[in-house]
Amino acid sequence: MQTASRVTDAEPLSNLDRILREASILVVDDEPGMRHFLDRTLRPRCRSVELASDTQEATALLEGAHFDVVILDNILSGKRGVDWLAEQNDTGFFPAAILITAYADLETAIQALQAGAADFVLKPFRSNQILNAVARCVERSRLQRENTVLRHELQASSDLILLRDKLIGNSLPIREVRATLARVAPLPSTVLLTGESGTGKEVAARMLHDLSERADKPFVPVNCAAIPADMVESELFGHVKGAFTGASGAREGLFQHARGGTLFLDEIGELPLATQSKLLRVLEDRKVRPLGTEREIPVDIRLVFATNVDLVQAVADGRFRADLFYRLNIVTIHMPPLKDRGTDVQDLADLFMAKLSQQLGMPPVAITSEVRAALAAYSWPGNVRELRNLIERSLILGRFAPDFLAQATLGLPASISTASSAATGANDETLAGMERRLILSTLAACGGDRDAAAAKLGISRKTIDRRCQDWNVS
Repeated sequence: MQTASRVTDAEPLSNLDRILREASILVVDDEPGMRHFLDRTLRPRCRSVELASDTQEATALLEGAHFDVVILDNILSGKRGVDWLAEQNDTGFFPAAILITAYADLETAIQALQAGAADFVLKPFRSNQILNAVARCVERSRLQRENTVLRHELQASSDLILLRDKLIGNSLPIREVRATLARVAPLPSTVLLTGESGTGKEVAARMLHDLSERADKPFVPVNCAAIPADMVESELFGHVKGAFTGASGAREGLFQHARGGTLFLDEIGELPLATQSKLLRVLEDRKVRPLGTEREIPVDIRLVFATNVDLVQAVADGRFRADLFYRLNIVTIHMPPLKDRGTDVQDLADLFMAKLSQQLGMPPVAITSEVRAALAAYSWPGNVRELRNLIERSLILGRFAPDFLAQATLGLPASISTASSAATGANDETLAGMERRLILSTLAACGGDRDAAAAKLGISRKTIDRRCQDWNVS
């Protein structure tokens, strides 16, 4: 594909040039003079321009490359442009199409719209008319892709939104992760991120994207486990009109929305086996086949995968394809659990406290030395996400729950707090039993010293005396 000699970065760019500079254009016209005019008009401003004298050439070019806009003459030798466009839309044709014609009758305009044309330009036209039409199509497509990407962004958890800029912490494990990401980022290799839920795999994927040459292109996160099994192929690869019940029109998939950027497939271990085989083919050929068509569309993207399950075991259990696993397992980066990250928990707690207090409009809660000791002692089975939830709960209550401070020392789940005491029924009994075990075990650890146990639990001595009296404990 030929590359345009574009306006250089040193020259001031108009808004029109900024829109056009990354556009890839296909011109289909059987008149050499018109092809030459469009080539001369578009090539200095667009990323690439390809020329076809008939629909056969155009079809061949579409099979081998992606185009943002197709400029199509309606009167071609052997076939009308609207007829060819209608055929292409039934076989996985996604670029915006501008129909150019010398006949301004209403019937042709209606046929162009029905065939899927995005714009309609009458001959003869000036260069600024076709440039503006192309820019409108490019900008409309960009906004549609951004809208789709933003919908996926809004599904991100709030802890991800706080941490999306970088991996927080200075522990050795997280420094090693950052160093590996920086080393791998400039390469085109597929990356697999592993680790427990809540360890920051999507944060690492974003960092990988931001450090790469694709940083100015889309980053599209996809949670494979959140997409219904019967819709996952359509979401990833797209579909044409009529591909399945309810497919009233053609739709690009997320692979195409991530064009030029990074596609992050989280929870890859939850992908259905049938989709796994199609994904393997995409990895090998770098082409996607929308549902309902035999056409394969080239895609230029960086693929990053993540999983919190043991894929080796999933392969042994028959839940994950071995060939796909070997294809993914090129560069594997393991995200360490929070309990192995030392003082990072303190840095993260400070960050969450500052950001969430601002977000919630509530005054920050002091992180005292007692709280910091509990943060350090706790095992954090829910990792960073659990820490974030603890901070938010503390902001809502106006303090760190006393039972968290004790539970951290005893290794019990931090998610059980005094806020839970509003629960009723069977939950009351469960909490009452836990309270009894907690107080008695703390008393035992303190050698029966009720003052010391009360200080450790963050409750009053009278509370312990009252509970011991209720339980007939001397």
